[in-house]
Amino acid sequence: MELTHTKNGNALVVAVKGRMDAVTAPDFENGFAELMQDGEKLYVVDLTNLEYISSAGLRSVLSIAKKIKAAQAEIRFFGLQGMVKEVFAISGFSAMFPIKNSLEEATAE
Repeated sequence: MELTHTKNGNALVVAVKGRMDAVTAPDFENGFAELMQDGEKLYVVDLTNLEYISSAGLRSVLSIAKKIKAAQAEIRFFGLQGMVKEVFAISGFSAMFPIKNSLEEATAE
C-alpha cells in the first residue's frame, strides 16, 4: 500500500494505492497520523486506486477518523470503486462518512 498527499486549496488530499489489509493497515494509520501533525482542517481521501480493503483496513480508517474528529477537523472520501465501494456500503461506512463522486466535490466548501 502506498500513501501520497497533495494540497488542494483548503484540503489535504491523501491518495491510497494498493491493498489495505492486516499487513498494510498499520502503515496507513501511522502515515496518516504523521500527516495530521500539520493541523489541517479538511482531509480528502482518494480511494480511486485502492484495490482491496479488509476489516483491519476499516478499523484503521475508523481510528484515523476518530483522531480527525478529536482534532476538530473533517474527513471525506471519493473514488470508491468495485469491492471497496461494496465493503464501505455493507459495513455502514458509506453512511458514517461523506462519500463524494469527485475530487472537486470532495474539496468544495
